[in-house]
This record gives sequence, C-alpha cells and structure tokens, in this order.
Amino acid sequence: MRWTPGGSSDDIEDRRDDGGSGGGGGGGGFGGFKLGLGGMLVLGVLSLVFKTDLISPFLGLSRGGSPGVSRRAPDTARTKSEQPLVEFVSFVLDDNQKTWAQMLTAQGKTYQKAKLVLFRDSVESACGMAESATGPFYCPGDGKVYIDLGFYDELRTKFGAPGEFAEAYVISHEIGHHIQNLLGIEAQVRSAQRRNPSQRNALSVKMELQADCFAGIWGHSTNERGILEKGDVESGLGAAAAVGDDRLQKAATGHVSPESFTHGSSAQRMEWFQRGYNSGKLSACNTFAQD
Repeated sequence: MRWTPGGSSDDIEDRRDDGGSGGGGGGGGFGGFKLGLGGMLVLGVLSLVFKTDLISPFLGLSRGGSPGVSRRAPDTARTKSEQPLVEFVSFVLDDNQKTWAQMLTAQGKTYQKAKLVLFRDSVESACGMAESATGPFYCPGDGKVYIDLGFYDELRTKFGAPGEFAEAYVISHEIGHHIQNLLGIEAQVRSAQRRNPSQRNALSVKMELQADCFAGIWGHSTNERGILEKGDVESGLGAAAAVGDDRLQKAATGHVSPESFTHGSSAQRMEWFQRGYNSGKLSACNTFAQD
C-alpha cells in the first residue's frame, strides 16, 4: 500500500502499559462485546473440541464497575518495535473514517468517529473484560475497536495471511461493525437474535459477512485513489479466507460443522469482501437479503 509513515491518529487510545484497565465497565446492551475476526471462531472451535460451552461466558460478561488502574512496567523495547505498525494502523483508521464520513454524509447521515484502543494481554471495555486471545473486536457499547498488535504476528504466522493490506483488512472489518452500529443494524440483529435464538448463529454470520463487505467498500475507495499496489487485493482476500469458520474448524478438529458457523466460510468471506470491493456501494452489502 502507498502511505506515508510518521503519522499518529488522534483517535487512537494507547493502553499498552495499562494492566487490563481502562474506560468502560458498566456497559449495557445485548451480547457483551463484539468478538472480532478469529475471536469467536476460536472459542467456537474449542467448544467443539472440549465439548463444553466456552462462548456463553463471553455473551454475558460481568457489568460491574471498572477495576482500579493497574499499570505495568512500560515495555519500551516492544513499544519502539511496534511504532511502525502503530503508524500504519493510524493511517488505516483515519483513512477508513474519512471514507465513511464522506459516504454517509452524501447519504444524509451523520458519521461519528470510532476510537481504536491499543492494549496488551487484557483490556476493559464497555462490554466487559477481554484478553488478547479474543482477537481484535468492536464494542458497540463504547464505539471502540480494540486490538493487541501481537495479533498481526498470528495473522502472518498462524493464519498464513501476510501483507499490509491483510493488516488493513482487520481494522476495516472492525470499522465495518462500527458502521453497522451507527446505521442501527447491530441493534436490529441483536434484537432478532433474542427473539429467535435458533437463528443466532445464522444472523451472526450475516452480520460478519456484511462487515467484510464494508471492508471491501473501503478497499474500493483506496483503489480509486491509487493507494493500492499489486498484490494488495489478494492479500486482503487471503486474510478473509484465513479466518473462515470452515478453515479454522478443519485445522482444529479435522472436520467442519456448518451449523456452528458464526462468521462464515472462507469462500463466503472472500465473496462478500469482493462484492464490496467491486461495487463500492452500501447497497451491494445487504447480506440479510440472502438465503
């Protein structure tokens, strides 16, 4: 991707030296925080392996007050090594938000900026406490994206999805959930899941695929502005495929259980990202109109 290093977004909250503390606590709403990308998938796979429900605790996290701030000794070496990645994340975040602000304004809607929280090991959000193993996630309760930058090492080595655009896809997918929150889609889906629990997973898949499509819309914008380079789209598609339910389940258990999907198959995630990328239009991303 073509971008200029050195910038730092005003919408980034750096909590990497906080010991699992931060703003939030006491958040309401259904379902706790939004598990991002591989988070819910990993929990679902482990639930199958160990034949126990590991997901439900994350859907009803404690809503108690925030614990006191506990600061760890600053890891200056790691912070320094992560600085180029922080600058890239800043670029992707700001570019996403600028793109969506323009798009929603053109449709007579108001865009409210999301914040992106950098953390290590664990973090407190308005949706509850989360650990790095959760993966990147979006919390509709506070309108913030949360990510431990160590996830990008896993994306490259564990999930086999290297490249800057793969990293950008992660942020863009979570901003896609922010767009769903702003447009009222998040609340509608959560309400539908409460009314019809048997459709919980199917509705979750549709919501995740729509976030992939929204990420593709941002990709379309970057291509129009000449930001993309050769291989970037393939990198993004590779990231989408890497976190497909079928691929993760096959790797963990040797078999695939479509009825337990919460994010969609690799083919579905690639397809919907491509739809957004090809069209650049919100109207192309109505996953809920699909069977």
